[in-house]
Amino acid sequence: MGRRGYPAEFRRKVLDLVESGRSVADVARDLGISTETVYAWRRQDRIDQGLAPGLTSTEKSELAAANKRI
Repeated sequence: MGRRGYPAEFRRKVLDLVESGRSVADVARDLGISTETVYAWRRQDRIDQGLAPGLTSTEKSELAAANKRI
Protein backbone atom coordinates (compact mmCIF):
# COMPACT_ATOMS: atom_id res chain seq x y z
CA MET A 1 0.00 0.00 0.00
CA GLY A 2 2.92 2.33 0.16
CA ARG A 3 3.94 4.28 3.19
CA ARG A 4 1.30 5.17 5.71
CA GLY A 5 1.78 8.87 6.36
CA TYR A 6 -1.72 9.53 7.68
CA PRO A 7 -3.65 7.70 10.41
CA ALA A 8 -6.69 5.66 9.38
CA GLU A 9 -8.97 7.95 11.42
CA PHE A 10 -7.81 10.97 9.41
CA ARG A 11 -8.39 9.15 6.13
CA ARG A 12 -11.89 8.18 7.26
CA LYS A 13 -12.64 11.79 8.24
CA VAL A 14 -11.53 13.01 4.81
CA LEU A 15 -13.67 10.41 3.02
CA ASP A 16 -16.68 11.23 5.22
CA LEU A 17 -16.34 14.92 4.35
CA VAL A 18 -16.24 14.13 0.63
CA GLU A 19 -19.20 11.75 0.94
CA SER A 20 -21.19 14.45 2.77
CA GLY A 21 -21.08 16.54 -0.38
CA ARG A 22 -17.98 18.68 -0.03
CA SER A 23 -15.76 18.84 -3.07
CA VAL A 24 -12.45 17.00 -3.09
CA ALA A 25 -10.63 20.26 -3.83
CA ASP A 26 -12.20 22.03 -0.83
CA VAL A 27 -11.46 19.19 1.58
CA ALA A 28 -7.89 18.82 0.33
CA ARG A 29 -7.21 22.56 0.57
CA ASP A 30 -8.75 22.89 4.05
CA LEU A 31 -6.78 19.94 5.43
CA GLY A 32 -3.52 20.64 3.62
CA ILE A 33 -3.32 17.48 1.52
CA SER A 34 -3.25 16.97 -2.23
CA THR A 35 -6.36 16.26 -4.27
CA GLU A 36 -4.57 13.25 -5.75
CA THR A 37 -4.25 11.78 -2.26
CA VAL A 38 -7.97 12.19 -1.60
CA TYR A 39 -8.87 10.64 -4.96
CA ALA A 40 -6.55 7.68 -4.26
CA TRP A 41 -8.11 7.14 -0.81
CA ARG A 42 -11.60 7.36 -2.30
CA ARG A 43 -10.72 4.89 -5.06
CA GLN A 44 -9.27 2.41 -2.53
CA ASP A 45 -12.32 2.83 -0.28
CA ARG A 46 -14.61 1.98 -3.20
CA ILE A 47 -12.52 -1.12 -3.92
CA ASP A 48 -12.63 -2.16 -0.26
CA GLN A 49 -16.43 -1.79 -0.29
CA GLY A 50 -16.69 -3.95 -3.41
CA LEU A 51 -17.95 -1.09 -5.57
CA ALA A 52 -14.96 -1.05 -7.92
CA PRO A 53 -12.58 -3.72 -9.25
CA GLY A 54 -9.10 -4.08 -7.81
CA LEU A 55 -7.13 -5.43 -4.89
CA THR A 56 -8.58 -4.65 -1.48
CA SER A 57 -6.40 -3.20 1.26
CA THR A 58 -6.25 -6.61 2.93
CA GLU A 59 -5.21 -8.31 -0.30
CA LYS A 60 -2.51 -5.69 -0.88
CA SER A 61 -1.17 -6.23 2.63
CA GLU A 62 -1.12 -10.01 2.16
CA LEU A 63 0.65 -9.65 -1.18
CA ALA A 64 3.27 -7.33 0.32
CA ALA A 65 3.86 -9.77 3.18
CA ALA A 66 4.22 -12.67 0.74
CA ASN A 67 6.70 -10.70 -1.37
CA LYS A 68 8.79 -10.00 1.73
CA ARG A 69 8.92 -13.71 2.57
CA ILE A 70 10.10 -14.63 -0.94
